[in-house]
Amino acid sequence: MTQAQTLKHIITSRKSVYPPEYSDTPIPEEVLQEIISSANEAPNHKRTEPWRLKVHKGDEKVRLGEELVHLYKENVPAESFSEIKMNEIAKKVAKSYAIVTISVHFSGKVAEWEEIAATAMAVQNMYLTCTAHAVGCYWGTPGFMFQLKDFLQLEENERCYGLFFMGMKK
Repeated sequence: MTQAQTLKHIITSRKSVYPPEYSDTPIPEEVLQEIISSANEAPNHKRTEPWRLKVHKGDEKVRLGEELVHLYKENVPAESFSEIKMNEIAKKVAKSYAIVTISVHFSGKVAEWEEIAATAMAVQNMYLTCTAHAVGCYWGTPGFMFQLKDFLQLEENERCYGLFFMGMKK
């Protein structure tokens, strides 16, 4: 297979893979680092590199999961609350080897939409790198993601735009 064919295969086979489809096998540290560093190759206007990625695994992942459950309980109206949904959040976190929080830093040098678009391109690079290494992943955007600001200790000009769940495919 040529390099172009390989790239096309990775692009066309990229898909969201959810935590129930993850095995218990850890993602090798060098692969995890390659996934994260691939984000840094995304194009971005005026080289602002607006993405702020934080990897949560082990105890940090557990604390993130607790915060997600807390935010779900706090933000879902009583008539819409579902214990099943709340437990699904906890299970997604537990089944994932690592979760990357995706935040955007707004530099003021370019339009906000450009910073968001650059961050989305960074996430696409992570998706493609995951695909190349048989790592399952998906970008989740819970309705309360903006409320992770304090938990993530984001600066005033930063906002969380979702969670990138990862685990080795079964």
